[in-house]
Amino acid sequence: MHTVAVLALSGVVPFDLSTPCEVFGRVRLAGDRAGYDVRVCGLEKEVPAGAFTLRPRWGLRTLAKADTVVIPGVADPLAPIPKAVVRAIRSAAARGCRIASICSGAFVLAATGLLDGRRATTHWLATDQLAQRYPHIAVDPNVLYVDNGQILTSAGAAAGLDLCLHLVRRDYGAAVAADAARIAVMPLERSGGQAQFITHQPPGGDGGSLEPSMRWIQAHLHQPLTLERLAGHAAMSTRTLSRRFAEQTGTTPLQWILQARVRRAQQLLETTGHSVEQIATEVGFGSAPAFRERFNRIVGTSPQRYRRAFRR
Repeated sequence: MHTVAVLALSGVVPFDLSTPCEVFGRVRLAGDRAGYDVRVCGLEKEVPAGAFTLRPRWGLRTLAKADTVVIPGVADPLAPIPKAVVRAIRSAAARGCRIASICSGAFVLAATGLLDGRRATTHWLATDQLAQRYPHIAVDPNVLYVDNGQILTSAGAAAGLDLCLHLVRRDYGAAVAADAARIAVMPLERSGGQAQFITHQPPGGDGGSLEPSMRWIQAHLHQPLTLERLAGHAAMSTRTLSRRFAEQTGTTPLQWILQARVRRAQQLLETTGHSVEQIATEVGFGSAPAFRERFNRIVGTSPQRYRRAFRR
């Protein structure tokens, strides 16, 4: 039987811990056979988990025999990882064990070095922090999960369900995974990635040199906005404007405008009944097809699906 070791570290997030226990623990094969043997493992006999304390039945030695190790998120992703935990995870990976993290569990996995040179994800609130702390990881903030074969990572909260169902499908096929999805009351595949859940704050009033320009752009998204027009409004050369945008936003002025237009479109899709064509015009896209293509590229889903998911 396929053994899944769920690692419970101090401050483990209960939702992340329960997700693999429930998904894998309820998988049934032909003859009502269990598909997985799920074991919650800890370094200590008692593990703080927010509102309660866990008493794991298994220790780190279980990782040495597991087929899959799942690392749930922890409340403080920047807390030092015990050396014994790092050694146990590395040892499991060295013998070919599959390793998967959920949410901020990616920080634990990153501390082992197993994500270096790989693409990975975590909760969108922490993707910048993960990228800064571990620059050798290609952090993707837009996806629900990343499958590198032996090493997998997922975004936050419910994305752990997506990851676990994906693993069930890898192990036992779509039919078994579909049954597991029904039990979890989840679609086997969700449209879009976590980009559709990211909230974007307006430019802050901290006196930054581009803050007035950004607010002016947001007030004129429906109009043609060329680099020359932006530079003229900001009273600087196009070269200087581009350099300051790169320094302060990490992107170009025109790319920032496209992102601002899509953010405004998200607000309109959530709060109005305007057609997609109307919204495309209102936020400054030349055509509805161009708007749909750009929206899907940035948000990871179509305007129609976004509206169905987030309409207030």
